[in-house]
Amino acid sequence: MADGAGPVFRIAHLSDLHCGGPYFEPTLLERAIAEINELEPDIVICSGDLTTLGFKHEYHLAREYVNRIACDALVVVPGNHDSRNVGYVHFEELFGERNSVLRKGGVTVVAVDSTEPDLDHGQIGRGRYPWIEREFAAGPADLKIFVLHHHLLPVPGTGRERNVVYDAGDAIECLQRAGVRLVLSGHKHVPYAWRLENLFVVNTGTVSSLRLRGNTRPCYNVVEVCGSHVDIWRRHPFHGQERIIQFSTTTLEYEKYTGRIDAEVRSRP
Repeated sequence: MADGAGPVFRIAHLSDLHCGGPYFEPTLLERAIAEINELEPDIVICSGDLTTLGFKHEYHLAREYVNRIACDALVVVPGNHDSRNVGYVHFEELFGERNSVLRKGGVTVVAVDSTEPDLDHGQIGRGRYPWIEREFAAGPADLKIFVLHHHLLPVPGTGRERNVVYDAGDAIECLQRAGVRLVLSGHKHVPYAWRLENLFVVNTGTVSSLRLRGNTRPCYNVVEVCGSHVDIWRRHPFHGQERIIQFSTTTLEYEKYTGRIDAEVRSRP
């Protein structure tokens, strides 16, 4: 795949901060924020679980950390932990709307709240499909990105699957109709990436919690767009990075970078 030409548009994607919990590690989050600020990203996306139990003091702590991110284009959605104990009220007070749209530099990001109060599972809901498609169709975009907390496809190494979005099949069909190329999510603390036809579904791990499965490590992702060329990197606070996906926004050409199972990109027919 040929390299892109011109300036690089960067998107930092972090998830599952879990501020206030017993496994929260502040030094990891502080380091990740410092690394992200050095990159000077054009957009920063946080895909939920900012808190551990959805309590107000946890939200204030999360807000303090997010305020340290030096980026004026911020997309945040709540996770299942944030919607516990009526936490969605605090989310709206401190972070704004739970569903949002951001357009910048030829990139359109549509983000939705996939949570249900006090439940671990999630859903998009058929009532939101027309809105999602309208927002993606509202203007030209070189890259269309959909953000939610829960994953749309099962993630290996996470045990019995219970938390895939209830309406995942219909939601994926909706996203394909809308021309979405990239889905970003969190939730299970295990990074992984799937390719489903012309759609890439990329799950990042937890950035600052020590609730880790197997040999996974805290991480966040960085998406780099240069012309029609897209690279996605997995970065580990204090410990470097690895490229996991490379694809073109104008063709179905892509490359995968294999390593441990959580670094593989799998293909489905």
